[in-house]
Amino acid sequence: MHAAFLPGNREVDLREVPDPSPGHGQVVVATRASTICGSDLRAIYREHLGEGPEAYQGVVGGHEPAGRVVAVGSGVDRIAVGDRVVVYHISGCGQCDDCRRGYQISCTAPTRKAYGWQRDGGHADLLLAEERDLLVLPDELTFLDGACVACGFGTAYEALCRLAVSGRDRLLVVGLGPVGLAAGLLAKAMGASRVVGTDPSPDRRALAVELGAVDEALAGTDEELDAALGDGAEASVDCSGNGRGQLTALRHTRRWGRAALVGEGGQLSVDVSEVLIHRQLTVHGSWVTSTVRMGELLENLARWGLHPEKVVTHRFPLAQAAEAYSVADSGVGGKVGVVWED
Repeated sequence: MHAAFLPGNREVDLREVPDPSPGHGQVVVATRASTICGSDLRAIYREHLGEGPEAYQGVVGGHEPAGRVVAVGSGVDRIAVGDRVVVYHISGCGQCDDCRRGYQISCTAPTRKAYGWQRDGGHADLLLAEERDLLVLPDELTFLDGACVACGFGTAYEALCRLAVSGRDRLLVVGLGPVGLAAGLLAKAMGASRVVGTDPSPDRRALAVELGAVDEALAGTDEELDAALGDGAEASVDCSGNGRGQLTALRHTRRWGRAALVGEGGQLSVDVSEVLIHRQLTVHGSWVTSTVRMGELLENLARWGLHPEKVVTHRFPLAQAAEAYSVADSGVGGKVGVVWED
């Protein structure tokens, strides 16, 4: 089969590798969509910066896959050949408290491995996965919808659930990349009365408005946000992974409001008394999501009639994975997907 590896230095290495065979508790998935995440760009594609959970170990790239099961190993009883599935991209130990709660993302066992980082991921014709890492994709959703849920939409949904966003809230979204777009679309589906987004890129601001992810898109100056939100939004989420963006989210959350930080990276310097304590803010650090929450999201998306693939602005076959990563790295559009024809 063909598979794409990420050697660093903004390169993609397309190789032929042996087809995988399932062992006990494992399945083989024929990949139909595998989208590109900002963390892939930051910590693998540009240069191998990651340590610990973000250490890239020379495996097939791609941690946002969805596809159809084509083979199962012994001991597999929940998933069957022919099932359409989304792959939760962390395979944890299965025994620690975090794993037992469904938050394999937070597993600290030495056996924890992330698809596309420490074990082969979705940028290949076939993917070997553990049965416990799979969620069945509702018939109403496409494979590309599922790939978007595998990380980006799941991450945004987890943050919004922690913020308990509802019709009582205006939401500020800082950073209108793919995760920010997801946050805006999901917040509206959850009832947020108004969504204001900020991003320095005019193209991303225009796309967010076009997709209906935000009601208003601003460059993010204090003056603009004061005019749009007055004393601040009831809830905010930072998807920028940038210190200035993170501070913007906190400063423009109103007193007694709630903020979630999901954008990876950045160094935040904040006057804790003035910005956090005296204004009685609740701040959540939110890392991806759980299998339980992701399953809930898939059901809700089907019920809401919301298709995450609407944030995908560029699609490429696996043979053009290098071009796909180059476009994603440019940051000019929305989500970029590697797709296979059915």
